[in-house]
This record gives sequence, C-alpha cells and structure tokens, in this order.
Amino acid sequence: MQPSPNGPDAVVTLLREALSDPGTAWSLGSFGAIAEFMRDPEEAVLPLPDERLGMATARGAIALTPSSDLRPVAYETAVASGWNHALALCLPEATCGMNRRTVVTELGPDREAARVEDRDGILFDLGLGLSAVDACVRARDPEAIARLRAGTGMPLFDHANPIGPHLVAMSPHRVFLARIGRVEVYAPIPGPGGTSPEGPHTHVLPKLLRSGRTHAATTPIPAGWVPCAGLHPAHPYKDMMGERIAFDAERYEAFQALLDRWGDPELVAIKRSEPETPGGTVSSRHAQGARRVAEAQGRYLRGEIIEASVGDDEDAEATA
Repeated sequence: MQPSPNGPDAVVTLLREALSDPGTAWSLGSFGAIAEFMRDPEEAVLPLPDERLGMATARGAIALTPSSDLRPVAYETAVASGWNHALALCLPEATCGMNRRTVVTELGPDREAARVEDRDGILFDLGLGLSAVDACVRARDPEAIARLRAGTGMPLFDHANPIGPHLVAMSPHRVFLARIGRVEVYAPIPGPGGTSPEGPHTHVLPKLLRSGRTHAATTPIPAGWVPCAGLHPAHPYKDMMGERIAFDAERYEAFQALLDRWGDPELVAIKRSEPETPGGTVSSRHAQGARRVAEAQGRYLRGEIIEASVGDDEDAEATA
C-alpha cells in the first residue's frame, strides 16, 4: 500500500523544511494568547539536545513532537489591505486538550526546556484556562521565583495578584506548551506603550481570551479540529513584522503550492471560480473570504498599486 501523500511522514517533511527556512515564522497558542518564534537568516542557531524537531537561538526556541494525528491546514484570509496566509497545525478536539488551569500554578523545574541550561528553571502556569495550550513563564532568579510564588492560587488578572505589577520588570521566559510541542521566548516583555520586539515575542490579550474561542472566526478550520500552532511562510507583500515590501511572485506561487496540497479543496475551488460542490461544507463566510482573497491577489498579480497600510491586518482578522 502506498503511503498517504499527506500522511505523518509528509507532515514531518513539511515541518523540517519549514524549520530550515528562516523566512518562515511560527506561532503556538490560542485566540488571545500566542507565542511567536522567528529568526534572522544570519542568526546563530543551536540544535536541540534531544530528538524533537526545532532549534534555539539567543532570543527564543521552538521544539516540536508531531503525532500521527497532526493535520496541517493551509488557508488564506481576507483583510483590509489584501490577505494573510498560514498553515494551522491542528489536532482533533478529543486529543488536543491541555490542563486548563485557571489560577497561577507552580509546576516545578522545566525538565523539557529547549536548552539544557534552562532545565532547572521553575515553570509557572499562568492559569489562562485555554483548552489546547498551557501559557507558562519560567524563572531562575530567586527574587522572580518568590514573586511568582506569591501569586499562585489566584487568577493572573485578579487585582489582588501581586504578579501583575512586576511581570514586565521580571520579564521571565515565556513558555507556551501544546500537545505538539512548545515555543519559548526569552526577549524582555515590552512595557506599557511599547511595541513587540523584532524576533520571538508573545501576546496575551484579555479581551480576546474572554471570548473562549480557539481561533478567529475568519480562520477556516475544519469541524472537529483545533489549531494549536501554525507556520507562516514568507508573505508576498509584507515582511515578518508586517511592513510592506515589493510584491514577490515567487513567494505567492510557493504558498499556492502549499494551499493546493494542504488546503480545503472546496475553498480552493471557490477561489479559482470553479463550480461549487452541491451540499458543500464550507460556510458562506469562508466562501466569501476566498472570493475576496482571489480579487486582492488578482490586483497584485496584474501589477495594480494598492495604497493601504498592512499594520492592522492581525487586529482586523482577530476581531472579525
């Protein structure tokens, strides 16, 4: 019997190729809480000291343990200035669950840290109650550990929790965990009014967390599946930080190949103006989104100039 073209071996190959490409960014998290890993082409990279897929840099790390039920889902979503694209790394609802802690909880030494020198650091679950992700921090400094311990047993956003006023100053490592692996962020947490640094960083947005969603409504994830992480190949008209670049047709074609292999066939057909399948399972919202993406891509491919900011793409999609 021939192996499935999109089976476990193909998934591992996809992940290995993406990890080898510095133009691909990664994310791990849920709606409202996410850790991102990216690296510069010339940045020093350390291999992991075990069998996991991934790497570490001076700014962060990614370590993946793909299972046989891991399903990549390639998709494009329409935004004000054009479109976003990604491959969501999904697990079945029945197997994606993490610990769903709702108060800050000390977990002990992080024996599975990506770097050996971090494995004596103390891990604390922030208690965000997410279904598929445990959002944690890790500290080795005795003062930081004491401050974190003082807030255990309470919700992170409780006004009485002493962690909040000191979290930026402590800037512990952020460690986001899912069944498929982890992303670690070592860069300092930006202060009030600050911006996310170039490179690995995290976002925790209480307003979005309160929705209880696992992903944005615009993201076409198949029923019964939950996105735990994602890989974000180089985009045709913007860089990793969302700044506009000249349209790159090779990047466009590269993602279209991924979409053909890992995307929803119904949405791909709709985008290419092929007849829709009677009784199809695609929602009208996602079908309309595919048409909007096709229109935007057509304008870029024809060389038309679109004067628009790309800075609000993430927010526009998250609140849709």
